[in-house]
Amino acid sequence: MTPNAGAAAQVAPAQTSPSQTLSRGIRALEILADAERPLTIAELAEAMGVHRSVAYRILRTLEDHSLLVRDDAGRVQPGPGLAVLARGVSRNLQTAALPELTQLANTLNMTAFVAVWDHQECVTLVTVEPRHSAATVVQHPGSRHPISSGAPGIAIQSALTEHEWSQLAPAVPYRPEAGEARKRGYAASHDEVIAGVSSLAAPVRVPGGRPAAVAVVYIRSSEDPAEVAAALTASAARIEAQLA
Repeated sequence: MTPNAGAAAQVAPAQTSPSQTLSRGIRALEILADAERPLTIAELAEAMGVHRSVAYRILRTLEDHSLLVRDDAGRVQPGPGLAVLARGVSRNLQTAALPELTQLANTLNMTAFVAVWDHQECVTLVTVEPRHSAATVVQHPGSRHPISSGAPGIAIQSALTEHEWSQLAPAVPYRPEAGEARKRGYAASHDEVIAGVSSLAAPVRVPGGRPAAVAVVYIRSSEDPAEVAAALTASAARIEAQLA
């Protein structure tokens, strides 16, 4: 080895790894988003698997950016800064879908939502609950479930051929129901994500992006499933027209 080569070898930069602090901050926000109540710093530190002092430093930074807030008892919960960030996520899709979701929710008396594809999961992007109903299934924005389960995931798969899906998500099998949904234009599921809950969904093809799904969830309904499916497919077509 020549001296120059040796010097080059000595100064060659090591591969960088993802920021541990950033990763922990994101994990803290995920834990808070999933929590059913505000958490103490000790509870959050335990959930993160870090010392309380580490959690406190991360939370101070997140608090400075309004990504979390603390109540009078010092417990932490998601802050308004997250809502500002969320507005920019799939902005065009949210804008196009919201009027359709409102119409679906109030006409069908069901919770209506749009789900998007994130790695191996379905994530609820935006949701609308019916205005005049005392008993509906709650579907919070940001909620996740495996994309291989439930009508929204099946509908998203149905927007692609089995070959296209295998190229994009080789680790997730293409469900036979997705092939059926591709033919009829919508997907159906029952008892898959939440026990006792049914869902219907239609794919939404997003230009230049991954497909999404417009869906409804319900426990029981007097509505004809075929009519609900027809309403969903019509809404999906109008959303796609807005995105085109």
